[in-house]
Amino acid sequence: MKKRILIVEDEKNIVDILSFNLTKEGYHTLEAYDGQSGLQLALEQNPDLILLDLMLPKMDGFDVCRKLRKENRSTPVIMLTAREEETDKVLGLELGADDYITKPFSMRELLARVKANIRRNEMAAGLASPVPAPAGTRLELGRISIDPDLMVVYKDMHALELTQREYELMKFLASQPGKVFSREALMEHVWNYEGYVGDVRAVDVAIRRLREKVEDDPASPQFVVTRRGLGYYFNA
Repeated sequence: MKKRILIVEDEKNIVDILSFNLTKEGYHTLEAYDGQSGLQLALEQNPDLILLDLMLPKMDGFDVCRKLRKENRSTPVIMLTAREEETDKVLGLELGADDYITKPFSMRELLARVKANIRRNEMAAGLASPVPAPAGTRLELGRISIDPDLMVVYKDMHALELTQREYELMKFLASQPGKVFSREALMEHVWNYEGYVGDVRAVDVAIRRLREKVEDDPASPQFVVTRRGLGYYFNA
């Protein structure tokens, strides 16, 4: 069954180009030319991924993403933006977008990100289990423990409410405590962007949000630690 991509973009020429290339890659596309109809299609059709422009009539991309996440929809969202301002990109990620790509973009890069996000979502869904893992298979790291079957991180025996991305980031870092990973390495291993070279601010946003949930004092982290100039590591 073909994966369905919802394109929410008000510039018809961009929609046509995206639709043509995605269809050529074997995807089925749905199109919306304003935020309101885009949100409606997202909720009704439950696509496998959403390409979401920021500047839209009726409802902007920020509001579409915010409302989608409030409905507990975990559909991967890649924001399309012509803006270069960091605040716009960070806000989109804070509202629950999985990634962003700045116009004009390479079709090859966009298709790679689409494929990676759909694959990551499928892998996470396949790992879900209603039965907790036996204590021996959990990752025990002092005050932190990770149940790989339930995909839950515990701190002091209390489950943390992490997003899928935050869970994956925490699990990856905690699986190799003390090892420093660059932002590019995290984009490759957690975001599934092979050989990633480009903007890595998505990593910093995800780390910041993770710290807000796992650390006693996010301003002075003791679990997810920065090695200045090199990257991040988990301190067991």
